[in-house]
Amino acid sequence: MIAVGLRSLDELLAQEVRGRRVLVRADLNVPLDNGRIGDDGRIRAALPTLTALRDAGAAVVVCSHLGRPKGEPDPRYSLAPVAVRLGELLGQQVRFAADTVGESARATVEGLAGGEVALLENLRFDPGETSKDDAERGAFADRLAAFGDAYVDDAFGAVHRRHASVYDVAARLDHYAGWLVLRELDVLQRLTDSPATPYVVVLGGAKVSDKLAVIEALLPKVDRLLIGGGMCFTFLAAQGHGVGTSLLEQDMVDTCRNLLSRAGDRIVLPSDVVVASALSADAGYSTVEVSAIPDDRMGLDIGPDSVDRFEQALAGAQTVFWNGPMGVFELPPFRHGTECIARAIAAVDGLTVVGGGDSAAAVRVLDLDEEAFDHISTGGGASLEYLEGRQLPGLVALETQ
Repeated sequence: MIAVGLRSLDELLAQEVRGRRVLVRADLNVPLDNGRIGDDGRIRAALPTLTALRDAGAAVVVCSHLGRPKGEPDPRYSLAPVAVRLGELLGQQVRFAADTVGESARATVEGLAGGEVALLENLRFDPGETSKDDAERGAFADRLAAFGDAYVDDAFGAVHRRHASVYDVAARLDHYAGWLVLRELDVLQRLTDSPATPYVVVLGGAKVSDKLAVIEALLPKVDRLLIGGGMCFTFLAAQGHGVGTSLLEQDMVDTCRNLLSRAGDRIVLPSDVVVASALSADAGYSTVEVSAIPDDRMGLDIGPDSVDRFEQALAGAQTVFWNGPMGVFELPPFRHGTECIARAIAAVDGLTVVGGGDSAAAVRVLDLDEEAFDHISTGGGASLEYLEGRQLPGLVALETQ
């Protein structure tokens, strides 16, 4: 795994950056609903790097993706609302370019003075950003790199992508790792290189197939692996339980059975679940043992006995990594399990890491104290791929001098 040999933002700041243009790849991929930002956590996570560069007098040019547009402008995925929120958090106007590398972007960047910040429109509005064709991707990277005298990658959530702004731009400019990227790497190293024990991993979310590689990588290192969320039902099916209409990956049942046989009591599954007739806050619901899930009901949360079992497994832990909710926390009847486990993790004295994505969203939706956790990752899929031991293209690019 690549975690050393990166030049840091501190090394760039030690130079004279006043008046120089610094192109920053940030991860501002926030949830948007009709132009309203649902969770600004990723914007706030970018602030330390952006503030340091601004205060040093750099002309800061920020670029990011948002969502999955089809390589052309789509107003649903415009970064315009993000520019407004970023400006509020920075306490200054953020100049917004209405395109990514076109006339508006060029004019915006050329008019940028030291200490000012600009945000380019969504990188993925240009097909060159995500192109698998090296020439097309490289041509886009050339135009993007022209906006900077130096490049800082602070978008850990995108370093697992071989995209122009992540991989190719770094080859064209003097490049550095931002503070958020370095923080993510430090925490992930602590989870993989001789973590303090007892080491407890809490996994949730929908599918076993999405988490299989990280389960395989972490299972030899953990003392307990607690499994909730939709993925627990495939494990319960592997134990021979009926799971009603719950989410089930039938083709993963044998894999789960094999994992259970190898892990012994290190894999801890729910003993009871909250079931309902439909995925709705208005559906009637009840708590049943996992051996008695009705054929016409679906499991949507772990039950109170499961919460107790998981809390006991977390008590005394020195390292905890949590990725994925225990249930459909977005609906009030099915958020109790996620909230209880989140609070139990927050109370752990050792290192506590929230693995981004839905877990980070749950912390904010449930209005929990973010400071109670040692680290809330912005990495999502990138964090999981790092824990799996895979090389991440964005880190490879930063390591290349």
